[in-house]
Amino acid sequence: MGAEAPTGSLSASQLYAALKRDLIGGRFATGQKLAITALKQHYRVGLSPLREALNRLAAYGLLEQESQRGFRVPALKRTELDDIADLRQRFEGQALEQALEAGGDEWEAGLLAAFHRLKRADEVSGQLDHWEQMHLQFHRHLLEPCGSPWLLRFIEQLHDQFDRYRRMAPANDAVRTMLNDQHGQLVDLAMARDIAAARGLLEEHIRLSYEVAQGACQENRRSGGSNEGGSEREGGSVPGA
Repeated sequence: MGAEAPTGSLSASQLYAALKRDLIGGRFATGQKLAITALKQHYRVGLSPLREALNRLAAYGLLEQESQRGFRVPALKRTELDDIADLRQRFEGQALEQALEAGGDEWEAGLLAAFHRLKRADEVSGQLDHWEQMHLQFHRHLLEPCGSPWLLRFIEQLHDQFDRYRRMAPANDAVRTMLNDQHGQLVDLAMARDIAAARGLLEEHIRLSYEVAQGACQENRRSGGSNEGGSEREGGSVPGA
């Protein structure tokens, strides 16, 4: 009764992906309580699939579930960002070492292709969503041969949490250029199988992006409204690690 999704609405998996993308991209203000009625209208879905998606996102850490009071967007806290960045450095460093030991010719070819797609996306302004997809694919492919599905799952979850901060941080063109250059350097070191240098650069890559992402923390920003529609690459979001 009232729980069925309207005709032409998103599937359950599409709804989860759309909500996840909007939460990471900053569509909703930090601390904002999500209005079920407004979400149903915006995503054109019924109550049951919406609650299922919200529960999944709460379990994933992108929402906070309040007992009998619905769901709220988590705050952007410096202590949490510190923890996320530290774990990213450790987990991704370990995964990179294992990937460089195990990756073969097919992986090398795929990594070069992923880097060239990322580089082309960076040359086109105004297409943030496409750049973000290419950026995610590059980092996924870099670590893919590590041999540990669980490690990769943890890394992806940390990456999503980190991106909430990165995309809401003030733009920094100088850092953006450095981070983009480091993608190419990571490819060169991966091809040379220079494990120590590659791990050091990846950790520096994450640290540099972390320094910018701090600008999104509530301790460093004045309170404001929601960032409807997400950030533009030149105006708010900082491409990075």
